[in-house]
Amino acid sequence: MPTFTQEEASEYDSRITRLIPGYDLLHSTTAAQLSATLGDNAHILVVGSGTGKEIAELAKINSTWRFTAQDISTDMLNIGQQRFSDLGISERVNVHAGDITELNEAVDAALCLFVMHFLPDNGDKKDMFKAIAKQLKPQSSLYLADLMRPETSFERDAQFSLCQQLGLTDIGVERIKHNFEHEFYPLDRIRLADLLDETRFSVGKLYFKALGFSGYVTHKR
Repeated sequence: MPTFTQEEASEYDSRITRLIPGYDLLHSTTAAQLSATLGDNAHILVVGSGTGKEIAELAKINSTWRFTAQDISTDMLNIGQQRFSDLGISERVNVHAGDITELNEAVDAALCLFVMHFLPDNGDKKDMFKAIAKQLKPQSSLYLADLMRPETSFERDAQFSLCQQLGLTDIGVERIKHNFEHEFYPLDRIRLADLLDETRFSVGKLYFKALGFSGYVTHKR
């Protein structure tokens, strides 16, 4: 699991939109579903909250929502804490620098966006799902978005082409190709369904798809 330190942390927000087609749309559609399903005083866990951008946007939707921002990167969380302070929402955000297993929450929804594909399917993914389930109230929602295994022979090539159109340099494309091959651990839909079932989640419902990236909503059983 990468920790995104120093320069990687400071450049994350500007770089991620060149790596993930529809990145902002994914966050908007996730936020819309939270708005439609959660009432006042809801508590939302954001796994791998990074620089806090999604929490900052969600905090605008409902002034009573509270958040737990979890990440293993102190540098990313420092950026997030400064953002929360600038927006005057620090009192609504519990920041946790460390593993999710160290938390003991009872949240109304959880977001795990572009985190799981960093974990190998050697028990680490399953452990992460179990840890998230432990934090959720029964029937609460998990919004999950990740890089998935390609469904066509040309999907990856299309991804790289689109990333270049979004502003990624040739060097950046070569780097992401290396990451896809050696540092990411995408699942196919069948394996994802198995893991969700094994960890007490319902069948994931697809709500976002942009080439190799997919977003699902599931519920704790």
